[in-house]
Amino acid sequence: MVVARLTCEPCIKSGCILYNSDMKHYPDNVSANFLKLRNSLISATGKAIGDYNMIEDGDTVLVCMSGGKDSHAMLMLLLALQERAPVDFKLIAMNLDQKQPNFPEDVLPAYLEKLGVEYRIVEADTYSIVKEKIPEGKTTCSLCSRLRRGIIYSTAKALGANKIALGHHRDDIVQTLFLNMFFGSKLKAMPPKLSTNRGEFMVIRPLAYCAEKDIAAYARGMEFPIIPCDLCGSQENLQRQKIKDMLNAWEREQPGRINNIFRAITNVEPSHLADTDLYDFKGLTSASLEDEDPLFGDIAKEEQPALAMASQEGTRIEFRRPENRLSADIEA
Repeated sequence: MVVARLTCEPCIKSGCILYNSDMKHYPDNVSANFLKLRNSLISATGKAIGDYNMIEDGDTVLVCMSGGKDSHAMLMLLLALQERAPVDFKLIAMNLDQKQPNFPEDVLPAYLEKLGVEYRIVEADTYSIVKEKIPEGKTTCSLCSRLRRGIIYSTAKALGANKIALGHHRDDIVQTLFLNMFFGSKLKAMPPKLSTNRGEFMVIRPLAYCAEKDIAAYARGMEFPIIPCDLCGSQENLQRQKIKDMLNAWEREQPGRINNIFRAITNVEPSHLADTDLYDFKGLTSASLEDEDPLFGDIAKEEQPALAMASQEGTRIEFRRPENRLSADIEA
């Protein structure tokens, strides 16, 4: 594949995108709103890649394709960035055929051939193993993900890929945070970038800044050949679905809440949590300004407090407004 180079500002680092591409990755006769949505997703993906240094010059990125909307969107957005990036990197799309009954095995190869991208179809019968080991009605995610992970790592090694791109988006990350809090007693989410245990590969999530609703709208406009996952995605008793429903209800009640939760993950203050491994509470003798408790911080920094101690009598202590503060309040 020919990778175009840019001589302008590094778009993959800043999220700045030139949209007039020689290679048009969208259907004809799309609306202006669709193009605006597409451009915003490209920009968000580019910004995430830049913020976490996900892709560097000379990388070979294995793009994991399930056939769902998220992985389709990820591949298309990475292709758009690849054309404009100031660095050279290679993309290899990979689909794992898990031998599910009625899996449309010809859909993705035909689509990827038409798209003109390098790809591999990996055949591995994980379906029969999962069905054999997991009782009917129980969640298959844990075993299925372990099996998939081993196959993906082996495939990446065989292809010489050093980065593995997964299609998890912002909402997936926030859902994982609540799953780990509710069922694992851990304040832990999905990192945008993660080194594998042996350090052989870097797992990246380029859609970390993208909202699921935007990806869904983009996928509808792109008319991707979506392949449903009957092994795990349709299990109605999954706890992840319950968390998703909860978050969506919150979002309807107060739009922007999911994004605020995600922003909180990127803005952590260990001194205001309770993990003694992250912050030396035992050795704490005085706090810096940024560690000041918000309950007392604003009052402590005031030159003229709103209330001052006026008297102590027995078991009673009284605070009153200072006279000069009261006069100033009246004048204001």
